[in-house]
Amino acid sequence: MTDVELKDSVAQRVGGLTTPTEIGVARAAALFERVDPAAAAQHLEPVLAADPEVAAGWILMARIRLVLDEVDKALDAANRAIALEPADPRSLAIASRALTLLGRHEEAVTMAYRAVIVEPKNALWHDRVAWALLAADRQYADAEQAARTAVGLEPDEAHYYFTHGVTLDALGHADQARQAFMISLRLEPENPVAQHRLAVLNGEAAKGPEKKKRGWKVFGRRGAEANGPARPEEFLP
Repeated sequence: MTDVELKDSVAQRVGGLTTPTEIGVARAAALFERVDPAAAAQHLEPVLAADPEVAAGWILMARIRLVLDEVDKALDAANRAIALEPADPRSLAIASRALTLLGRHEEAVTMAYRAVIVEPKNALWHDRVAWALLAADRQYADAEQAARTAVGLEPDEAHYYFTHGVTLDALGHADQARQAFMISLRLEPENPVAQHRLAVLNGEAAKGPEKKKRGWKVFGRRGAEANGPARPEEFLP
């Protein structure tokens, strides 16, 4: 994003906003959209210090901290948002993701289910349940059910078929997992992680560690605060 595009993005976000806090959060979101999370955090910190009662700001900060691999700070920001707006599923899902990365799997699963309870028709939260359970290395049948629900809610999203394939593979259903990966790749042919998973399943590649990838979006790919690390579940260690 060029400087001109950044200014346009800020202008679009700020349009209609009135308070300094709203404008500050909008500007931080524009910086985050520019894939400059460090600058976004630096801009957002004094905004939240001056007005710590804005949940949207803490949700954005939590996403920024995840991208910066500052997981403890991400969890703290998510918890601040939850305290302000307990029924917002985004902060619950972000907290779940942070807890997974911290190895606190029971809490991660609980937070993910809380997000589903709040917004049961959002595939993202079912996907988070699936990955929380996979990371906990248990209840694979429940993980598969959650992944299948996500596919049913958004049948045109490649990532959910990928998740479903991973859960089916964990259950030992190789043929069904292969089909899920193939559908995922049909929808998103250039996804290297899905390509590798399918190759491993077909015996064409050795299973190895999968690296994290930055720059995609998660926890709602629509709306002003819909920025964050990209589908990090695909790259879960």
